[in-house]
Amino acid sequence: MALDSKIPPGPIDKKWTYHKGHMRIVAPANKRRIDVIVVGTGLAGGAAAASLAEMGYNVKAFCFQDSARRAHSIAAQGGINAAKNYQNDGDSTYRLFYDTVKGGDYRAREANVYRLAEVSANIIDQCVAQGVPFARDYGGLLDNRSFGGVQVSRTFYARGQTGQQLLLGAYSALMRQVGKGAVQMFDRHEMLDVVVVDGKARGIIARNLITGEIERHGAHAVLLCTGGYGNVFFLSTNAMGSNVTAAWKAHKRGAYFGNPCYTQIHPTCIPVSGTHQSKLTLMSESLRNDGRIWVPAKLEDAQAIREGRKKGSDIPEADRDYYLERRYPAFGNLVPRDVASRAAKERCDAGFGVNKTGEAVYLDFGAAIERYGKLQANVLKIENPGKEKITELGRAVVSEKYGNLFDMYENIVGENPYDHAMKIYPAVHYTMGGLWVDYNLQTTVPGLFALGEANFSDHGANRLGASALMQGLADGYFVIPYTVGDYLADDIRTGPIDTKRPEFDAAEKEVVDRINHFINNKGTKPVDEFHRRLGKVMWDKCGMARNAQGLQEAIAEIRQIREEFYRDVRVTGKANEFNQELEKAGRVADFLELGELMCVDALNRNESCGGHFREEYAEMEGPQQGEAKRDDANYAYVAAWEWTGDAGKANLHKEPLTFEEVKLTQRSYK
Repeated sequence: MALDSKIPPGPIDKKWTYHKGHMRIVAPANKRRIDVIVVGTGLAGGAAAASLAEMGYNVKAFCFQDSARRAHSIAAQGGINAAKNYQNDGDSTYRLFYDTVKGGDYRAREANVYRLAEVSANIIDQCVAQGVPFARDYGGLLDNRSFGGVQVSRTFYARGQTGQQLLLGAYSALMRQVGKGAVQMFDRHEMLDVVVVDGKARGIIARNLITGEIERHGAHAVLLCTGGYGNVFFLSTNAMGSNVTAAWKAHKRGAYFGNPCYTQIHPTCIPVSGTHQSKLTLMSESLRNDGRIWVPAKLEDAQAIREGRKKGSDIPEADRDYYLERRYPAFGNLVPRDVASRAAKERCDAGFGVNKTGEAVYLDFGAAIERYGKLQANVLKIENPGKEKITELGRAVVSEKYGNLFDMYENIVGENPYDHAMKIYPAVHYTMGGLWVDYNLQTTVPGLFALGEANFSDHGANRLGASALMQGLADGYFVIPYTVGDYLADDIRTGPIDTKRPEFDAAEKEVVDRINHFINNKGTKPVDEFHRRLGKVMWDKCGMARNAQGLQEAIAEIRQIREEFYRDVRVTGKANEFNQELEKAGRVADFLELGELMCVDALNRNESCGGHFREEYAEMEGPQQGEAKRDDANYAYVAAWEWTGDAGKANLHKEPLTFEEVKLTQRSYK
């Protein structure tokens, strides 16, 4: 099957306008005849469900949480990008487009990224109209801050709760439609399969997580807005319920999976503290605006800190290595996430780590507190303020900007980050890979669309900070309401989808058979044991750095874990009741297949780019020594994998990436 990305003709800044003007549409009276299923109620799903219902479609929305407002988008902290140039520092639609393509290490589709930049300004206006309480400057205008990989301030924020506030805006719009009866809300429901009829997605099989009942739901189109698959690593910043099941079931029904190996490691997370942990906690990238990252310059100081003989505050300024500022002077602490993560790993691997495990670096606000304190003293006309007064004033400013993040850190770590530098280390965060979609956000299965993190489309090999919220809302509010109509124009005379068709029978039988296998399996080990083992293999051999030998070993190990899982997993409880062990078993079964495909994809891509760092493909000398080395001649394509019945034997399809607006160059943040 040839991949048709359906990119419109014309100049890049006219493509979206041309496309909207030439797509087919569904008349208002006909929208009432059309049913749409939206799976997932985060920013992409909530925005899409609310928008489509407002337009007149009949919408069913599904989420496995107990409320749509518990979707994982709520956890995003630092901000959302938009090219409004409020700071008058040279930002523009083109600069946002360029930064995103460069940040993704030239592995994104240009047309999609430009559209994302183009609609970004609309998102802010939409959210302000909904009442999202963005931070404002002293004059009452919306404030901005900087994020990694850019040299302008374009990130709109609501302290460290941006995702929560944006989600509440989308949730309000969604619940308004629920109240009107335009959206049927199915919370505590998990989608367990897509139903394909005559080559088109025509519904889903879902399980009521309270009663265990298996349900059939028909629709003329299915939208998957189900987030990323970072929990394949077991320990990640994702909510523990986040999973790949919906996307993976779609993959097994014919939807190609794009660039599965592209995983983002976030550099600013609370380090692993022991095997008791079931997830990791993100500290917002916004902290790198004012926090400086460093390790001791002397090995003996690092050793003394690890052994508890010294604290970070004991190390004089002259003996600190602000390694990001040293290595990347143009961007300093605000280099992209993949660059910052690998730099932290390199310092810790060299013996300069500052916690007991040796896997942590400092994120220090001492200089920012002093700087802000002096500024405030000037504002308040305090002459010759003492050090204590400067610290007091500076802390108040830092608290205003990041206070809830500092409180969260102290609650988890038990240490006051105003007095002691935070300890951070990279952790799995976001996945740039996902279901392959065309310009209309449609997968290779007609009628099946993927939005937000569930698709691969906009970030290439690395997502810039504050772009996930932007993509989710762009897809849900400003893209899918146009593009889904072009597809649904053929269905105005189709009539309701009959869920008694044999295709629904067959899909439901597969779901029930799998559930029965887990319930009746007489194994001895809990689901989490297999998940933890898979996560360790993935982190060690397909994590921040990969190599051919490790990936080959990982593939063999994952196959072995999967075989043991089906033979020896023990799922307690019954199928027809609330059963979280059963939920986990299904999700881990899918992770055990996805993990193998991720390693196959990483092994196939013999280059380093963005979040995919192959140790064999790094610059060995010159000013870029140690940095990623792309191979544009052979790998400037999207890897779209087709299911064949075995994750390790998927068929590779390539969508060539053409760059007409941006010149392919090696990324440099120096």
